[in-house]
Amino acid sequence: MHEFRRGWHGISDVTPLAGIGFAASCLALATAARWGLAQVRPDVFFTPYIPAVFFATALGGLWIGVLTATASGMLGVLVNFSDATADFARIVLLIIFWAVCGLTIWGVEHYRSIVAQQRQIAKRLLEEEAYRKLLVEELQHRLKNKSSTIHAVLHQVLENQPQVWASIDSRIRALSATDDLIAQVDGSGCDIKDLLLSELGPYGHVRFNLNGEPLFLPAKLAVSLALIFHELATNAGKYGAFASARGLLQVSWTLSEDRLNLTWDETEGPTVENVGAPGFGTKLLKSALSSFDGKTEIAFLKSGIHCIMQCRVPQC
Repeated sequence: MHEFRRGWHGISDVTPLAGIGFAASCLALATAARWGLAQVRPDVFFTPYIPAVFFATALGGLWIGVLTATASGMLGVLVNFSDATADFARIVLLIIFWAVCGLTIWGVEHYRSIVAQQRQIAKRLLEEEAYRKLLVEELQHRLKNKSSTIHAVLHQVLENQPQVWASIDSRIRALSATDDLIAQVDGSGCDIKDLLLSELGPYGHVRFNLNGEPLFLPAKLAVSLALIFHELATNAGKYGAFASARGLLQVSWTLSEDRLNLTWDETEGPTVENVGAPGFGTKLLKSALSSFDGKTEIAFLKSGIHCIMQCRVPQC
């Protein structure tokens, strides 16, 4: 049974013996159907054999189909269930029948070849995906090792400067925690608030305010938003709200049906005077949500960046 299933799905051809046996069964059933039809229409010679050719080809392949078509034609000519004899008209019908069988066999074989190609492509994609995951895991492992090495070196260098070390230590740990969170959400997703807390934690919980209902983000959207939050937080730490002693950040979000609306609003930051040409970060912000029917609008106000993000939240 397993062999027949593999042959039917086009994974592999059945053995010649099994193919011939199946074809013989199809011919027997077709002949029985022809006999039944002969009780009403004795001039039906070949039509019942077309399904037999189709099924035999689908299971056994090209040569089993050709053999079944040949045998079907011979049965249609030589076997009679009435007083009619083989004449010129039946020979013409035989030629037409074989032409139809040829098209049927070609169509089935073409379909089997397409299915086989699609199966190979799917297998290759699965192998490439597994290889990609292996590389990502290896890179994450190396990144974690490098972060630990940098952490240890800085701790040794700043051993006599506890205040400086205290401010750096928390940020390095938070960055490592963010990397770990991104690695985790890549496979399972996470809540949007956990994502924001992981990214904004290094800057102090009194420096930002989060407003929004609990919202679970699917894996791919969580990774995209993690990249955006990291870029915005880094910019806020260098030039925005977190670069000023009085700077504050307000992040709020709402969900309407399947549309997420998120606002990133910085206040009391350094005055933004000159905005340079768009860099990698700006391009990332503009394009990261495009695959979720989303967009990002950025305004450089005097009090800081005002960013609005909108996107579709896929069903988990």
